[in-house]
Amino acid sequence: MSRVQLLVSGVNQIKERLPEKMNIQSDAVIVNQCDKDDSTEFEYVNNKDEVYKIKVLDRNERGVGLSRNLALDNADHEFLQFADEDIVFDDGYVSAVEQEFDRHPEADMLMFNVKAAPGRETYHNTDFARVTWKNYGRYPAYAIAARTAVIRKAGVRFSTLFGGGAKYSNGEDSLFLHDCLKSGIKIYRTSVSIGHEESERPSTWFTGFNDKFFFDRGVLYHFLYGKLAVIMSLRFLLVKKNEMCREKPLTECYRLMLKGIRRGKLEAQSKRSF
Repeated sequence: MSRVQLLVSGVNQIKERLPEKMNIQSDAVIVNQCDKDDSTEFEYVNNKDEVYKIKVLDRNERGVGLSRNLALDNADHEFLQFADEDIVFDDGYVSAVEQEFDRHPEADMLMFNVKAAPGRETYHNTDFARVTWKNYGRYPAYAIAARTAVIRKAGVRFSTLFGGGAKYSNGEDSLFLHDCLKSGIKIYRTSVSIGHEESERPSTWFTGFNDKFFFDRGVLYHFLYGKLAVIMSLRFLLVKKNEMCREKPLTECYRLMLKGIRRGKLEAQSKRSF
């Protein structure tokens, strides 16, 4: 049994085909958001006659945070590696992950290179270094591998408010890493590559720099920055204005983000009330 277990989030996938499509070479937990509730396990035999245990959890619910949390609840290997249905892993990725953790016992979590489709790139690691409050926000969930026991002990979860299928747009990845840092988890980046996005596909959340984009970003910024959310929103818009404020004036974008920050405060209060 490999020490690595993939935690895959998918939507309406044919579970028997996914391991081959993704070039899975380890045991895996696949959470498939679909129109039924079911749980199955099967052995996947690849073209090298290697056998891997695949656990599939079909769930009639939507939200990438829900699916990642369910996968986390079912993780039972030494290392976990998050993945999406459109990630294709390189041959030997298991050894690469295991060896990098063995070389760096100081790391609780490692951010590996997974090449994004053109136009979707947010990061590329060229060295081994600590991930801090200054640079954690650039990483997607599928870059994350971690020591399962550390994540479980910290009790860190993905937000169910943000991301594909959720109430607000993307941000669940950043919030997860934010909470990991807050919990004292030691995160490092590495230049080791383990896979790529299969192809560019329509975004599950981005429909343009419209009202919802800026409002949802304001909600997210409340959870990420708290009292600094207002200042960080202005900074964000000033840096990105040439790209994001073409159809709306910067002042209108800022107004929408401030409105989102106020909603974020209400969401946080509601969460504390339960």
